[in-house]
Amino acid sequence: MKILKFKTNINCGGCVKSVTPYLDGEESISKWQVDTNNPDKVLSVSGEELEPHVVKNLVEKAGFKAEVLRVQGIGGGDL
Repeated sequence: MKILKFKTNINCGGCVKSVTPYLDGEESISKWQVDTNNPDKVLSVSGEELEPHVVKNLVEKAGFKAEVLRVQGIGGGDL
């Protein structure tokens, strides 16, 4: 399982609602959430075969920006 973290401009509940169909529709994503209280509006995504560019493209299709902050492996270490 990989955990990807992105800095985004997804900053409110309406923004989260806008990006939901894109992220929910991606089979490689098992779970995701946005911390809108964090100044970087951090999107955390987990799944087995995740690729950062795929998640970034999905967020951009929804009209938002995403910049990779961190990629973690199952043990919590950076990949």
